[in-house]
Amino acid sequence: MTHFVPYYRVSTQAQGRSGLGLEAQKNAVEAFIVARGGQVLEEFTEVESASSSERVQLRRAMDLCRSRKATLVIARLDRLARNVHFISRLMESGVDFVAADMPTANKLTIHIIAAMAEYERDLISERTKRALQAAKSRGTVLGNPGIRLVSAGGTAARIASADAYAARIFTLIDAQRKIGRVTYAKIAEGLNDGGVPTQRGRRWTPTGVRNIVKRIEPSKAG
Repeated sequence: MTHFVPYYRVSTQAQGRSGLGLEAQKNAVEAFIVARGGQVLEEFTEVESASSSERVQLRRAMDLCRSRKATLVIARLDRLARNVHFISRLMESGVDFVAADMPTANKLTIHIIAAMAEYERDLISERTKRALQAAKSRGTVLGNPGIRLVSAGGTAARIASADAYAARIFTLIDAQRKIGRVTYAKIAEGLNDGGVPTQRGRRWTPTGVRNIVKRIEPSKAG
């Protein structure tokens, strides 16, 4: 029987007390463990603070995993993939870990996704700042404080998010090309086999792959 150590995160004390966001994480993790006939040794919940990057509960969870040869399990990869350096440290720790939403993803895939998640966050931030600055330089008058700037920033953020997502997936597409998977059908098959979902959590199709390539390399999307 495989032993698991669930690790949950909430961003505020209020969320920790109310269970906001926590219940969904627990439901996903519990379903994952039950489906595999696993056993929970102990679960840990991290209440994060904006003023501190310390993850005391994560360290405790990892210590238990090492001592009992258990697997750390989280609900979603982006619960840990705030930056690539953190994922690298987790990998170097020697602790086995898995995300319930991407159970078949290998460590290389996770590292790539973490790197692109960090890139996406930075890109959204930068484009939002530029949009707000551009609106301000055009002399935008705020009838309702912030509404027009927020609108401009929101549009830029959506575009940046779509671009960053396409770039993230294109990294995986390019990696498959290098090992001989060159047709859209074969690439879609590889993404599905690797446990990589579409942006809406669905399976990849050749058309979906083509759309990503078209966004990144419009001249090569045949």
